[in-house]
Amino acid sequence: MLKAVIFDVDGTLVDTVDNHARAWQETFEHFGIPTSYQDVRSQIGKGADQLMPVFVPREELERRGEEIDSFRSALYKRKYLREARGFHRTRALVQRILADGKRVALASSAKGDELAVYKRAADIDDLVDAETASEDADKSKPHPDIFQAALDKLGIRPEEAVVVGDTPWDAEAAAKAGLPMIGVLCGGFAEADLRAAGCREVWDDPDDLLTHYGESLLGKG
Repeated sequence: MLKAVIFDVDGTLVDTVDNHARAWQETFEHFGIPTSYQDVRSQIGKGADQLMPVFVPREELERRGEEIDSFRSALYKRKYLREARGFHRTRALVQRILADGKRVALASSAKGDELAVYKRAADIDDLVDAETASEDADKSKPHPDIFQAALDKLGIRPEEAVVVGDTPWDAEAAAKAGLPMIGVLCGGFAEADLRAAGCREVWDDPDDLLTHYGESLLGKG
């Protein structure tokens, strides 16, 4: 029996993926690390601990990793965080899930203060039963830690929940935690990539998922 829905946040409930990519690319440029916007964007959805090793040489990462991450975090909060906007009908989707007798949790690689901004942007800060942020996980997606932490906070088993996310990294992490996942395309990842990573079904965005609620895993349980 489906008891809860666990949402990724960036790119799933709020439109932030492009700005995360810009912040990372600007950060790498500042530190003299060559990247392209598209290469960086393809890694969004991972936390800093998993994203930086893709682009930063090991010795540089060991020497300056914390400095790079701190610079990126400050840049994002200063320049981009306030631009976060919730996707259309996100609140209505969460309300529909709650009316269906299910609980709602958030499982994000964002820091706690960023997550608070995102909940307000999506107009769901009064609707969430549980939430986990980067501080709750030893390793970020595609490791399963953040989803396992959400399950622990909800006090339920993997077979009693479903994940909604927008990246292949969400799908990989969900699978490792024993959770089925619904993919959404609003984060900019291709449907083929989401399905290859393990998504059971794919919808355009929260609005589309709400429109087809009864046909989805959410409605069918």
